[in-house]
Parts: sequence; C-alpha cells; structure tokens
Amino acid sequence: MGCGVTKGSEFSRRCEKAATTMRAAVLIQRWYRQYVARMEMRRRYTWNIFQSIEYAGQQDQIKLYNFLGYLVDNFTPSSNERNLISHIFRENEVCRDTEWERYFSYQNIDVPDIYSGPRLTFPLTADQATDLVEAFRQKKQLHSRYVLQLLLETWKLLRVLPNINRVSTCHSKEITVCGDLHGQLEDLLFIFYKNGMPSLERPYVFNGDFVDRGQDSIEILLILFAFLLVYPGDIHLNRGNHEDHIINLRYGFTKEVLNKYRLHGKRILKLLQKIFSWLPLVTVIDQKVLIVHGGISNTTDLALIARVDRHRYVSALRPPKKRGSTHGGQSSLDSDIEDDVTSVKSSSANLRRASFGMAYTKPKPFGDRDSFQRRSLQDFSATVNRTLEDELEARRRRAEFVCAGYNLSHRNLNSSVSSESDQSSTEAFDCLNEEWKQILDLLWSDPMAQDGCVPNEVRGGGCYWGPDVTEDFLNRHHLQLIIRSHECKQEGYEFCHKRKVLTLFSASNYYEVGSNRGAFVRLGPDLVPYFVQYQASDMTRELSLRQSAKRTEHSALRVLREQLFSHKSDLLSAFQEYDKENTGLISLHDWANAVGQVLHLDLPWRMLRSQLVTRTSNGMLDYNAWFRELAITESSVEHIEQTLLETLYRHRSTLETIFRIVDTDNSGLISFEDFRQTWKLLSAYLKMEISDEAINDLIVTIDTNKDGSIDIDEFMEAFRLVDKKSRLERGRSIFMARQEDAPQEEETAQVEEIHIEDEESPSPAAETGE
Repeated sequence: MGCGVTKGSEFSRRCEKAATTMRAAVLIQRWYRQYVARMEMRRRYTWNIFQSIEYAGQQDQIKLYNFLGYLVDNFTPSSNERNLISHIFRENEVCRDTEWERYFSYQNIDVPDIYSGPRLTFPLTADQATDLVEAFRQKKQLHSRYVLQLLLETWKLLRVLPNINRVSTCHSKEITVCGDLHGQLEDLLFIFYKNGMPSLERPYVFNGDFVDRGQDSIEILLILFAFLLVYPGDIHLNRGNHEDHIINLRYGFTKEVLNKYRLHGKRILKLLQKIFSWLPLVTVIDQKVLIVHGGISNTTDLALIARVDRHRYVSALRPPKKRGSTHGGQSSLDSDIEDDVTSVKSSSANLRRASFGMAYTKPKPFGDRDSFQRRSLQDFSATVNRTLEDELEARRRRAEFVCAGYNLSHRNLNSSVSSESDQSSTEAFDCLNEEWKQILDLLWSDPMAQDGCVPNEVRGGGCYWGPDVTEDFLNRHHLQLIIRSHECKQEGYEFCHKRKVLTLFSASNYYEVGSNRGAFVRLGPDLVPYFVQYQASDMTRELSLRQSAKRTEHSALRVLREQLFSHKSDLLSAFQEYDKENTGLISLHDWANAVGQVLHLDLPWRMLRSQLVTRTSNGMLDYNAWFRELAITESSVEHIEQTLLETLYRHRSTLETIFRIVDTDNSGLISFEDFRQTWKLLSAYLKMEISDEAINDLIVTIDTNKDGSIDIDEFMEAFRLVDKKSRLERGRSIFMARQEDAPQEEETAQVEEIHIEDEESPSPAAETGE
C-alpha cells in the first residue's frame, strides 16, 4: 500500500516537472517568436528606408535631365545657361567610326619606365586578363594608354554583336549568371574565387549595372572587357540602366574616372559612352531563359528589339527627337572632338533636343520654331524675338553641320515640307519612339504582385508589370523563365510571379555592411537554378547577426534623420498647421502625419517614431527641441541664409550633378560666374527664388584661399550633414552589442549554395567560404 503511494507521488512530481518544463518551453518559444518578429519588423523598415531614398534619388535625376533637356530645347542658342548644359545632349551626333578611332587614339600616350602596373599587348591572352585581375586585387592602376587601347578594341568588338545574345549550355554544361556589381570589385573577385575565372569551360553572363556607387567601377569594366576580348563567345554583357552617362554624373562613375585618370579622363568617358550604347540588351539561354537587366512590359517584343539600332540611345532617359533626315556617314565630327582640338564651344548640341516624358508619355510638340517662346533664366517672362533672317541663317548652319558636303538651297530651307514627306517623317519618329520605349522598359522596369502594367513612377522610368504580363510574354516567345537584376534583395535573389521571374543581385553589403547578401546562379542543361550566396566584405565576419542588423538599422536611421533635418522649414510649417495655438507641441499622431506629407517617402512613420522621437511629455512632442536633437552643422556656415542652406542639404546630389555638367573641362573647379549660373539653374529647377546676395555670401564663405574659383569636392564636403544622434550613439550601441553578443558564437557560414528544385520550399546546403 505504502509502495503504491510512493509511486503515485513520484508520478505526480514528474508530471509537475514536465508541466513546468512545457510552460518554460512555451515561454521561450513565445519570447523567441516575438524576438524574430521584432527583428523582421526592423529589417523591413530599414530596407524600406534605404530603397525609398534610393528610388527618390533616381527619380530626381530623371526629373533634372528632363528639365535640362527642356532648357536646351527652348532657350536661345546664345543663352549663357544653355551653353553650360548643352554638351550633355550631344550624344546623337554622328561621325565616321574612323574619325572616332583617331580621336580615341592611344598611340601618342607614352608609358613611363617607372610604371609598375600591368602592361598589355594585343590581341589579349587569358594570362594577361588573369594578371589584370591580380593587379587590381593589389590596388594597382592600369595606365591610360592601355585603358584607351582596351576600350577601343572592346568598342570594335561590340559593334558586331547582335542586340540579343543567344547562348547554349550544350558545350559548357553550365553557365554562370551574375547581377548588379555597382563598382564593388570585392564581389567580382569573390565570384571568380568561388566559381572560377571566365574560360571556354566557364562562361558567364553579367547582367548590367557594372558601374556607379562603388569605388572600383572602372576596374570592373576593364576586367570584364578583357575577358570579353579573350573569350568573345563565352562572356556576355547586358546593358543596365547605369550604363548611361547621365546617370553616371549623379552616382559617382564620372567622378571616379576623372579622379583616377585626370589627363585622359574625358576621352575615356567619351569612349565609354560609345561602348555603353553598343552593349547588347538581352541574353537568351537555350531559347528558354531570358536574361535582361530591368524587365519587360506588355508591349515588349523580342523581334522588334532584335532590329533596334541600339547605339542610337546613348542615354535611355531621353526619347528621340523628330528632325530632318541626315546623310549617313557624311555627318561632321562630334563637337566634343572639336572642343578638345580647338577649344571652341558652339551650339552644336542643337541636334539632340527633345522633351523627356515619363516612360509612357509621348513628348509634347512645341509647335513651329517661329512660335517658340525663347526664355532666359534671368527673366523667364521675357521673350527674345529673332528675325526671320536670323532664323533662316541658324537653320542653314545646322543643316551644313549635319550634312557636311551637302549644300541645301535657301529655297529648300524656306519651303514647307510636302504632306507625303511629313507623313513619312511622322511614321519614322513614331517608330523611333516605340524603339525607345522598348529599351527603356528593358533597362528600368520592375515586377509587381498585381496584374497589369503601369508606369514606374517610383523610379521615374520604365514600368511595373504583373504576373499576367509575364505569363503572356513567356507564352508568346516560348520561354520558361525571366532572370533580371536592377533591385537589391536581402538574400541576393528572389522569385516572384509563380517562380517565373527571378531577381538576381550580386553586390553584397550594398546599402551598408551586413545589409544584404550577394548571389550568382549557375544554370545547367536542365535549367534548374543553383544559387551561391555570399557576403564579400571581411567586416561581416567580425560582426554577429545581431550586430550586423543594428549597424544596418543605425545607418538607415542616420540617412533618414538627415532627410528630416534638410526639410526643416517645410516640416516646421506642417507642424504649425497642427499646432494652432502656437504651443510648440504636437501629438505623435500629428507628427507622423506631417512627416509623411512633407517627405513623400512610403515609410511606416508611426512604427519609426520610437526610433526618431526620443523625448515626449504626456504624448506630446516639443518639435523645436526635436529639431535641435536631429543634427548639427558646421559653425562656419551658420550665417548663411537658412533657405539656401536647406536647399544645399536637401538637393545636395542634384547640385553636385549640375556642377559636374557645368565643369566642362573636368578640372574639378568652376568659376564664380559658372557657380552663380549653376544656382540659377537649380533655383529654376526647384521653382524657388535664391537672391544674388545669398549666392555671393556663399561664395565668400567657400572661397577661403581667394583664388577666384571653387573646388567642387571641397564645396560638397563643406555642406555634408553631421548626424548628432548617430555620432553620439554609434560607439555606444556597437559597444553594447558586443557586450551582449560576446558569449554567442559567430555565424559560421559566409557562403551558402542552394540547389533550387521544383518544390516551393528550397533546401539550402551551407558551406564555409573565405
């Protein structure tokens, strides 16, 4: 009997212990799920901050280019402001290829004996291409003579390639596809280390956006072009939206080339313009997999794309301009060549004038030239009347420039075009406009979850296309998969549209160290994707997962606080609308509404307010104190007019882009007068008044050495915002994170290889990589 009682009590104790264990397990599981949910929430809003600001910048660049194009179209040729910007619209001027080759000649450039970098001989060999990779790994620079020679040979090769590369897996058994690299040489080197150098047995497709943002864009181009010359049938390069000289002005590639090659940088950039325009647009593997940088639209037609004269579209941002026909190769040499030889800067950019609209907006006609309203930035309301004789003379000069060797009679210039000729011209223009839309969609579009096809107003170009558009396109062209890039993905890749569209991004740590993985994909004869993910930066191995997430979040919030501070005046007005009694206090709900209305960023402000607002009293925010906590500026600029100062902070990238355009000799210096004209361009673009006195005060502040010119880099650096909260908390947060994570083990795998089968849930197989 007693024995039975003993067994019963023991069983009871065991049941209680098991129940306690289960409760503990449930609590731990609940805590872990909450922790994972919080981390996912932070990851998402961090990602949204980075992407919203990135896309807003792209939209600003397209709007700026649209505005400058409008000025070139409508200003008098003698206008000072027009002369400052007209040279960026010369890309469609034509000359014989032999004339260009003479302009790009490298033979008069001597290589000094003390040069220790790689020396190239042509035709290139595989060993030379490999040596070039090793030289760039060691931070050596290729001499400008070899750069021009390599680029010139690449240009010659690209001119014979089709718009659509067609590749087969039957010979190599496996093809490697890489996404955006964005000037991050470390990622390209890691890909070659992990996957092998390009060769006959290891073909590659690189899907555009080789340049911008990173520090080694020119090195990436030279490596890819070197292997293209060695293995022209096994290396395939698609054009991306950043292979565009207008985009390069804003995102760093132009500045990088001019800094690395000060003497011959202008020629290198001009040759790269030509090369970018000749890059193929699409690659197709085994007639089943389409590889394109951006995407498609409901009008994308591969048959039409195959026939496009792709080199016409040096910049995909601007539609073609309807104009009189030219006579093939008889056109005169591009005026940039004339600039270099004679330093004469004329109005030859008249050839390339059109109004850029959105991707699906047809340019508005300006009517007859005699009815144009020609304005100057100094007085937009003034109309400059030109006599008929002046107009006819201008037309005659342009006709002689375009059609060298052909003398058009004064009668032909005066006479109206016949209706048949007019109709033919209109049809030709419509054809060019359709071609331009096709190319714009290929380079700029993004997929969306909803059916349909709508203009991509977030980026400012291309479209958003849905699953129904994908299905229709694949069926029409007998394809099974679209591989595109163009969007950073946290894991380096992402499927959508029922796994029929794959986004591939190869630049790891794109926004910040630890922000995302890069990935590349291998395709064999079965066309089943085999992914390799990685983070190329050594710093990621020093941070735990939690430290990496905190670092990325911190960086995103710093950028967001700078945006908030640079909109101080607008935010103050919005806050005062809610603060009717002028108490200096608003509710957090009103704060979130006001911030959303002013910044126009698609962000969860109510979720972010705990990160951006630290001090409240009874749910009310002292917004004047909040502004003081956001950021600090240098004392040397405190006396500058507040409106001008905020414009500097808010439109810093746009202002730097205009500076780069105005700096026609690429010296990095601009005169006071050009500086004033730059500000007038910016004020016209922003539709705001900036007084001459404010600009003069700014000149006095910046010109510390009194040399009569302004250094662009020093000017931009002087007005870089310093985030007080970021600066004070960064060291503390990283220190605390290290203390919290010290006992935990670091992540063991920096590289993951994943073989994607047909099931919905892929199973990753991890392996450790250096």
